Amino acid sequence: QVQLVESGGGLVQPGGSLRLSCAASGSISSINDMGWYRQSPGKERDMVATVTSVGNGNYADSVKGRFTISRDNAKNTVYLQMNSLNSEDTAVYYCNADVRVRYTFGFKTMWGRGTQVTVSS
Repeated sequence: QVQLVESGGGLVQPGGSLRLSCAASGSISSINDMGWYRQSPGKERDMVATVTSVGNGNYADSVKGRFTISRDNAKNTVYLQMNSLNSEDTAVYYCNADVRVRYTFGFKTMWGRGTQVTVSS
C-alpha cells in the first residue's frame, strides 16, 4: 500500500505563515516529481509548486516570492513553507507525487486527501 498524508493546515491570520508537510509511505521504490496543488470552491485544482527529485522548484505566479517548496528524499517528504498569506490563499491543499511502486512498471500519480488552509482575521 502507498499513501500520501498531508499535515500542517489550519487557520492563520492574513500576513501569517504556515508550513505544510506531506509524507509518502508504503512499498515505494522511488519518487520523481512531488508537488502541491490547491482548490477553492467553484474553481479547478491548480498547481501551486512542484519540486524535482534533485530539489529544483517551480511555482505558480501567484505564490512566487512567498512560498517555498522543498523535500527530504530520505524521509519521502515534501514541504511547503507559506509566508505572507492572504485570503486568496484559502483552499484545500493537496499533495502530489509521481511514485514508482515496488515491483511495478513506471510511475503512478498519487494524491493525498488534502488539508484545509484558511486565511482569515
